[in-house]
This record gives sequence, C-alpha cells and structure tokens, in this order.
Amino acid sequence: MTILQRLISTTDESLIAEFFQKSAGQWRSERRYYTLPDGDTKEMVSLLQIRFLEQGCEELVTLAGLHELSDETVLTCGAEVIWDSAESVSGRKQSQGSTLFGALGSVLYRDRGFATTKPVTADFYFTNPQTLTLRTDYKGSSFEEEIKLVGQLYRTRQTIISREGEQQMIGQYLEKRLS
Repeated sequence: MTILQRLISTTDESLIAEFFQKSAGQWRSERRYYTLPDGDTKEMVSLLQIRFLEQGCEELVTLAGLHELSDETVLTCGAEVIWDSAESVSGRKQSQGSTLFGALGSVLYRDRGFATTKPVTADFYFTNPQTLTLRTDYKGSSFEEEIKLVGQLYRTRQTIISREGEQQMIGQYLEKRLS
C-alpha cells in the first residue's frame, strides 16, 4: 500500500466513524421508489434506529467472522440499523429487520445487502464530510447510494439500482431525526 493509499484509507476511516456517530439516533424515513422505465411509484415510511459500533464490539467481531476476515477486531467502526417499514398510503407493513455495517479502509462490510440476506461489501467514499457514497455489486445488480447529512436534523438519500447496465429503480428518501 502506498503512502497516498494509506492516507486516503485513514481519512475514509475517520470520516466514516464521524458520519456513523452523527447518524446515530432515531429517524423517520419517507421514501419514494420509481420503477424504470415505466415510472410506477411506491411510497414508504420507515422508522430507523441507528447505533454507532466501536472497534472490537461483539457485533463487529461477528460481522468480521461472516466475511471470514483473519483478524476479528480489524473493522475500525460500524453501525447497526434497525428498521420497520410500511406503505405510506395504506399503512400496510412491508418489512422489518436490521443490518450491520463495519468499515475497513474504503470498504463497508455488511451482514446483508439490499436484495439479499447474504453478507456483501460496498466500496465507499466521501464527496465531502457530510456526503457518503456507496457502491455495492452482487447477483448482476449494482446499487449506488448517496447519503447526505443536512444539518443535525435531516438526511437525504438516493439509491439507483441497475441490472446489466440498465437502471431499474430509483429510491429517494428524506429522513428526519426523531431523537
């Protein structure tokens, strides 16, 4: 690893820790999914609980094991996200669950992906300290996501899902901090 790569890795790790710490808390996420190319929409509301995870904690050790990392304490920090989602209009429950994220360099290790329950990794970078950009690829699909902290009370998110180079869905989110 070159000096420049180590510097970028160290910067990414400190930025991701700060980003996860600032994201910790309870959020209400209102989102709209656009199915392409026909433009059908689906509106959802989720309650999110985000918890910052410190290096060496039980959850990150478990996550390192899922990814078969040789050092179980190598993940520098992470976050646990618990969600409960329902359709906006009908209130019909859609999904609930949790996911773990652990950072190492410019890679986020996850215990599950958006469309799979299997462990996946995402490359990440910051366009500025408030804007995290992720890219995850698996099962022939690509998931590009941007999460932006807007002050202390809001986050915006956008997800673009592509398959075989063609965009399939766009998700746009506005998240308001509850606590």
